[in-house]
Amino acid sequence: MGLFDRLRGRRAGGGANRDRRGTLDRASGSADVAHLERFVATRRGVEGYVEPRTAVTETTILLVAADGEWTRRRIDGPDVARRLSRDLAVPVYDAQVTGYPQRMRDWNKENP
Repeated sequence: MGLFDRLRGRRAGGGANRDRRGTLDRASGSADVAHLERFVATRRGVEGYVEPRTAVTETTILLVAADGEWTRRRIDGPDVARRLSRDLAVPVYDAQVTGYPQRMRDWNKENP
């Protein structure tokens, strides 16, 4: 099993639609994980916020840099998001509990 497969929580024999549980969204892929890795590598002070799966979207992780710039990608569940955050040395929070940082809202106002 490769690095991307481990981070995405894939097991041998698991299909692309494994564990979709009726959402309308696509599953995460290696491009999603690669994007998150690049974001962390090219920004400072990044924190992660895990967003729960809904009827419309899969579980996502929102990464927010120190200046408030952010990105969001699908991830194969909260456990995988936490494992990815640990592997990238990024603190991770539950977005439903903590909410989002003010610097993200400030960045959105300055960068419409």
